[in-house]
Amino acid sequence: MTTRPHSLEESTMVPAASQILVRRAARALDRHGLVHAYGHCSTRLSDSHFLVCAPKPMGTIGPQDDGTIVPIYGDLPEHVLGEVRIHREIYRRRPEVGGVVRSMPPSAMSLSALGRTPRALHGMGSYFAPAPALWDDPQLIRTDAAANALADQLGDGNAIVMRGNGVVTASVSLEEAVSLTWYLDDAARIELDCLAQAHSVRELSAEEAQQRATRSGRIFERMWDYLTWGDPE
Repeated sequence: MTTRPHSLEESTMVPAASQILVRRAARALDRHGLVHAYGHCSTRLSDSHFLVCAPKPMGTIGPQDDGTIVPIYGDLPEHVLGEVRIHREIYRRRPEVGGVVRSMPPSAMSLSALGRTPRALHGMGSYFAPAPALWDDPQLIRTDAAANALADQLGDGNAIVMRGNGVVTASVSLEEAVSLTWYLDDAARIELDCLAQAHSVRELSAEEAQQRATRSGRIFERMWDYLTWGDPE
């Protein structure tokens, strides 16, 4: 595996704001039922490293629980969860990605058991139009080969649903990746609610979805404020 050179300072120094960001993101995901005992999130530090949250249930991560620095070009450090290799492969391929979330949103999990991902049926679903990719394998991602394949299937998308196994979101920031996780589960909820009347559901057109998937008007900032409201940090 190719390893990019890096300085000792780069690999050991993490801004306090990055540690706080990762902890707040982890607690927000738990508070809103998007993870439980399992899940993790990360933020990019540089072109060669990212910071992943502590390897524990995300709702139990406290102000004392610093995350771990992980090299984008190198092996996973000791005690880092095996599926963190998903984050590594996404950061490696996509320099514009600043945050990655691996989560277990309940509605997306239920829909994935049907071999489906949510279509663009409402505003939140427009961000994944026409629909996020489906990773059709319920096994955990515990090998580099599997992580590579999943990152390849994700491509330049912002989300991939893993059949019976949760979701991965990726965006320009961790704040957006967390917000997209909530959006995706809400889109899955709408899809499940409409299954009984699937024949009459009106899917957003490509033009409608493109226009609705806006980032103006503090769309993501307001969702982040909502998801992190009341956080101790």
